[in-house]
Amino acid sequence: MKKNFYILRNGKLIRKGNTIYFIYEKSEEKVFSAEIDGEEMEVETEDISDKQEYEKRVLPIEQISSLFIYGRVSLTSGVISFLSKNNIPVHFFGYYGNYESTLMPKEMLLSGEMHIKQAMHYISQDKRVFIAKRFVEGSAQNILRNLEYYQREGKDLQEEISYITNASFSIENCKDVSQLLALEGAIRSKYYSSFNKILKSFEFDERTRQPPENPLNAMISFGNSLLYATVIKQIYHTQLDQTISFLHEPSERRFSLALDISEIFKPLLVDRIIFKLVNKDIIGEDHFVKELNSCLLNNKGKEIFLREYDEKLQTTIKHRDLGRNVSYERLIYLECLKLCKHFLGIKDYKPFVIWW
Repeated sequence: MKKNFYILRNGKLIRKGNTIYFIYEKSEEKVFSAEIDGEEMEVETEDISDKQEYEKRVLPIEQISSLFIYGRVSLTSGVISFLSKNNIPVHFFGYYGNYESTLMPKEMLLSGEMHIKQAMHYISQDKRVFIAKRFVEGSAQNILRNLEYYQREGKDLQEEISYITNASFSIENCKDVSQLLALEGAIRSKYYSSFNKILKSFEFDERTRQPPENPLNAMISFGNSLLYATVIKQIYHTQLDQTISFLHEPSERRFSLALDISEIFKPLLVDRIIFKLVNKDIIGEDHFVKELNSCLLNNKGKEIFLREYDEKLQTTIKHRDLGRNVSYERLIYLECLKLCKHFLGIKDYKPFVIWW
């Protein structure tokens, strides 16, 4: 089974034949020479000492599903070409862990009919609002599943559960996308107010972004960006157009459909990971770096989060409709297929809701 590959260090990806190497620094300086398979080549990095030996690692291309790059990494044109031919997308993240861009292989599953049908559902106000409502509905229901779980564990969350339940009843009354976005924001704000009751440590005052200002915001931002990239990859394996969205407004230079679909899976794939890492003392204050008005996961903290996230993606459950085990990552792909069927008029879209 192919897996995600995460790079946290600074360095350079180079190609030698049909092999990709990651060359990375041990200490600090600018340039060093690397001898690989008898061929000397200049490798430019930012922090490498000529007194220190470099380190290199072979990337097992045949085992990689996607590359996630968090360090300052440069790629040669040969690497880009080879990764594209092997259908491996490369996701880049900024200093704050925020998603920056994706280097996608050439589209494999282009469909003129699907593109037209998807666009028609965006252009039609009624059709667009219907789909946007389903995204808010899925998000709200999965948030409620989380709250109900911790309510059973003895946390007093009845106020938040009642508020979000009542708000969910208002979804169908929304006339346009702006009303839905406002309702979705109110639901999530109330949900965030429950975090201080659910978590045994770390205070949560309000949601802050770019940069996050405390450990919880740092983990939420880091996890949301990671999920966004994961959804982009799953959409790529379908005939959907990444840029035509329904809840979030389409705009230049972003894959807005991934934002829509991510809303459904945040409670399952981001929030539950944060609850586990904090309540089981897997992540603590020493896994963050605080700078002025920002707070970021350090490399050890990122490793812990990524390991837990990757394990979560590979976790399987028995699908109640398919009657077989599927991974959490596969659930995202199946959600994309449900949208395809909706656009083609095969079956009305119903959002994924946690049933276990």
